[in-house]
Amino acid sequence: MYCIETNELSYRFSETEPVLHQIDLQVPEGSIYGFLGPNGAGKTTTLRLILGLLRKQDGQIRVFGKPFAPNRLEILSKTGSLIEAPSVYSQLTARENLIVLQKIYQCPENRIQEVLHLVGLSGTGSKKTGQFSLGMKQRLSIAIALLHNPSLLILDEPTNGLDPNGILEMREMLKTLNREQGITMVISSHLLPEVEKMATHTGIIHKGRMLFQGTLAELQLQQQSQEVTLFSTSNPAETVSVMLANGLMPSMKEQTVLVLVSGQEAIAALSRQLFERGIDVYQIHTMSNDLESIFIDLVKN
Repeated sequence: MYCIETNELSYRFSETEPVLHQIDLQVPEGSIYGFLGPNGAGKTTTLRLILGLLRKQDGQIRVFGKPFAPNRLEILSKTGSLIEAPSVYSQLTARENLIVLQKIYQCPENRIQEVLHLVGLSGTGSKKTGQFSLGMKQRLSIAIALLHNPSLLILDEPTNGLDPNGILEMREMLKTLNREQGITMVISSHLLPEVEKMATHTGIIHKGRMLFQGTLAELQLQQQSQEVTLFSTSNPAETVSVMLANGLMPSMKEQTVLVLVSGQEAIAALSRQLFERGIDVYQIHTMSNDLESIFIDLVKN
């Protein structure tokens, strides 16, 4: 079953070219759906339409198996979201911001401390949110989105403004919520390696059109991405020389050598040549191109 499903969703801001062209989005229930695309591709417009922040023009939107328009309040009561910039009351503390929403959602008061702890803001005390960094405001916005225990979480660039440690903590928190509470998540992001480590499914949009939708394994299979082989040896510089002599184009990365080479026989032949040169081979690892490489190829083509 799909938690979110759109059918031929189209949208235009004026009489010019539409910004969305018949988008068929399918987010499986219980998944972490990475929604990817360059700036201006139509990601935020799609998410705004799903949340009712923009009036639908053409196409259908179903959330939790129900048409959005006639079930708007019911659907939004089970949905948490963060779209674009964090929106908080700058003159209030983090806790006071959550108290305002807690009264609106009518959820238990102890939920406030729970979500503050979840996003790492339980120690902010009396500090006003106007003094928060962008990353802290981002964390607070996610706490607000989680306050009423939603079944669906829609996050537009949730790691915006976070430092590397904050990004790691956010990723692990979202994965834990998905795994332990079964929350379906749609995460729009430009940090492709982060999406690759977190998402179970992905959709790629470019110039308002869906280029791909499915699991990461299906994406790799569809693109038939070229395999890269990593050689870890006792003498990387000499390893490069051996490969150049074989007509290959290797590259160095952190004292390892990466090379595009096809087939087990070719890899075995290279390994024998390295051994004959007195070079110890510590590791040989073949890997498919990562999501970032596949994404760039797909968008360019």
